Amino acid sequence: MDKITIQRTSAPKAKPDVNGIPFGTYFTDHMFLMDYVKGQGWINPRIVPYGPISLEPSAMVFHYAQEIFEGLKAYRTAEGKIQLFRPYENIRRLNNSAERLCVPPIEEEDFMTALRTLIEVDADWVPSEPDTSLYIRPFVIATDPHVGVHASHTYLFAIICCPVGSYYPEGIDPVKIMIESRDVRAVRGGTGYTKCGGNYAASLRASEIAAEKGFSQVLWLDGVYRKYIEEVGSMNVMFKINGKIITPELTGSVLPGITRKSCIELLREWGYEVEERMLSIDELMAAAADGSLEEAWGTGTAAVVSPIGEISYLDKDYTVCGGKIGSVTQKLYDTITGIQWGKIEDKHNWIVPVC
Repeated sequence: MDKITIQRTSAPKAKPDVNGIPFGTYFTDHMFLMDYVKGQGWINPRIVPYGPISLEPSAMVFHYAQEIFEGLKAYRTAEGKIQLFRPYENIRRLNNSAERLCVPPIEEEDFMTALRTLIEVDADWVPSEPDTSLYIRPFVIATDPHVGVHASHTYLFAIICCPVGSYYPEGIDPVKIMIESRDVRAVRGGTGYTKCGGNYAASLRASEIAAEKGFSQVLWLDGVYRKYIEEVGSMNVMFKINGKIITPELTGSVLPGITRKSCIELLREWGYEVEERMLSIDELMAAAADGSLEEAWGTGTAAVVSPIGEISYLDKDYTVCGGKIGSVTQKLYDTITGIQWGKIEDKHNWIVPVC
């Protein structure tokens, strides 16, 4: 990658109260951009003031949804240092998404250099209040001005950032989830294992209906048999049944979550038996009915873990863990966030210092 040029803003924005703004609505002063041209590769890496991106109305991203993205965070420690949590996992996952969507890959160290440089430029935007962070959104879009179904020959790689407050400002409150029996999110052989916008667009109808009924998330079933658990909302999901931890295996329609991976590694270290396998809705509902479903939680970058206190299926509701956060869920949350903010020693080499 060529040397990154830096154009600093002449009009810095005021820093907001991170606990007073909705997630993902107030962005930092700068963004990283880099272009791809077939035959030349990735060129012109630059940091510029955050602002609109000019695209032709015929840009292929608008018509054929050739785009991918990632999500990670930068954390400020009590000593004032800034660090990332397992960023190379995000880089590799974006390149895995790129392969499926016919997007050219980005060299890992080039990607990492872009991340570091942008965070260093906007270091003052990494908040220091308890449980706050800087959310980082890298994405790639197809930019060819052409209406025709084929892979684009040009792309734009961008990274934007926004400060975010505590996900649980008033304490961790277990959520109510509804199991979706009509719509499906993804199928094997499709794009379910990637982070692309189409997967999330396909989830909106069921999510809107669930919200109208008072549920926070949708629990998705597989797209073939409509009987196997896959994901909850935009997160992976785990269940503690009779002392074992069960989570859907990565069959190609489930996102390989980085928080999911971290939870599995920690749970096995702690001596829990973790099964990555197909889990049917019938098995889950039977466990919920007889009380052997002891805990349930979602895992993802935004919330880390999101405890599930109630599950609804075909208009029948089941309470999980008395509607409270379970001990395993709490321990996972405390351990991962402790490592992320530098409160707990990182024994896994998950932390990458920035500045």
